[in-house]
Amino acid sequence: MIKIDLSDSPFFDEMLMAEGKHRSHYQAYWQWLQQADQQAVQRKKEEAALLFHRVGITFNVYGEDDGAERLIPFDSVPRIIPATEWQMLDRGIRQRVQALNAFLHDIYHDQKILKAGIVPAEQVLANDQYQPCMQGIDLHRDTYAHIAGTDMVRGGDGEYYVLEDNLRTPSGVSYMMENRKMMMRLYPELFAEQRIAPVSRYPSHLLQTLRESTTVNDPTVVVLTPGRFNSAYFEHSFLAQQMGVELVESVDLFVKDGAVFMRTTAGPCKIDVIYRRIDDAFLDPLAFRADSMLGVPGLLSVYRSGGVVLANAIGTGVADDKSIYPYVPDMIRYYLAEDPILNNVPTWQCRKESDLSFVLANLEKMVVKEVHGAGGYGMLIGPTASKAEIERFRELLRTRPENYIAQETLALSTCPTFVGDGLAPRHIDLRPFALSGAEIRLVPGGLTRVALAEGSLVVNSSQGGGTKDTWVLEENPTEDDAC
Repeated sequence: MIKIDLSDSPFFDEMLMAEGKHRSHYQAYWQWLQQADQQAVQRKKEEAALLFHRVGITFNVYGEDDGAERLIPFDSVPRIIPATEWQMLDRGIRQRVQALNAFLHDIYHDQKILKAGIVPAEQVLANDQYQPCMQGIDLHRDTYAHIAGTDMVRGGDGEYYVLEDNLRTPSGVSYMMENRKMMMRLYPELFAEQRIAPVSRYPSHLLQTLRESTTVNDPTVVVLTPGRFNSAYFEHSFLAQQMGVELVESVDLFVKDGAVFMRTTAGPCKIDVIYRRIDDAFLDPLAFRADSMLGVPGLLSVYRSGGVVLANAIGTGVADDKSIYPYVPDMIRYYLAEDPILNNVPTWQCRKESDLSFVLANLEKMVVKEVHGAGGYGMLIGPTASKAEIERFRELLRTRPENYIAQETLALSTCPTFVGDGLAPRHIDLRPFALSGAEIRLVPGGLTRVALAEGSLVVNSSQGGGTKDTWVLEENPTEDDAC
């Protein structure tokens, strides 16, 4: 019989309660786990790693000398979310994405929220991610972030909090889908016994969203990738293949007569929608970075004239900048006249003198982040940092306070995870994906990332994190549902 000791844990555990009892929505899985042959489970774990490698589900770590592709560690203990809990998360994510799109439309048009003083104008207009070239450009349905990933954590109080919004080129959905395929292959009996909401519809929802982003009938859609050396190249090729559209690089595209064309063996093919996985700065060497070899010369001109749709829109990054994150609840109240369903993590903006003083006085207790940072880089986690690291960040904060925010070190929830020869609690987060077209669509669940090192709060794959399958239990599944 498997036992996991949580008697001294201050963290909320997704599966178990402090007294050792399992939570009700884990009932079927817990019973299966108690009866499972643990040696067989270990063999299947090794089989999963081999299969992931054969399929090519890898990523690159920037800055590594060997340039080697790495597997994202996969853990076969699922994170399970009951239906009522997911319904709340679903509503909260939809609300948040709707407000963020309204904010983006506003700042590139009338700027009412800036004039009202709700969001400081300098926080937006002087932001590196703000793109003046988007000012006054009308987009179909006023949608800027067609694809959004919302990072959430559960605190020690059992409540969910939004940690950050990802609106530029959010990644990870391919791992969500491949994790589900792997679990169904390894443990089909678990899916026969439970009503688990499907995630397999995501590619069709994504394609529909992209097709709805334009007024063109029967549009031609492509996925634009920086190339195979990009850390998320597997995902780019995976999504193109799943949607049945072309995966292209900059050399495959050219601009002519106010339109974007793709080179094909049958001649030029006009492109209507580009799902781009390239940052703004590299999209068009004539408009942004002149040294970019990843972009398409003249693309911005076609985009501004409405000759092609980019998903996500240029300039969305200003809304997922960590210096803008503290104002999202205010955006919800301002644009939607609603109270936020999901709360932010309490955040201090170091550009404010009073906030900076508090952070400097409590640095060993705080998580400090670069406002433009991503991937777990440029962070300080005070409780686990060395004195030298804390002092280095203290100097950085004094030198460039506007470049950082700080947050409370949350007691991130844990989930039992296979480590070494047994199970132990490890910290996790959750990234659901929202698609904004004619309507907002979510597949139930998302990508659960897990910090595999004991005590670590950093779940990013670039920092050694892994992933889990995320199960949302259904109350009333339909007959044609497939996981």
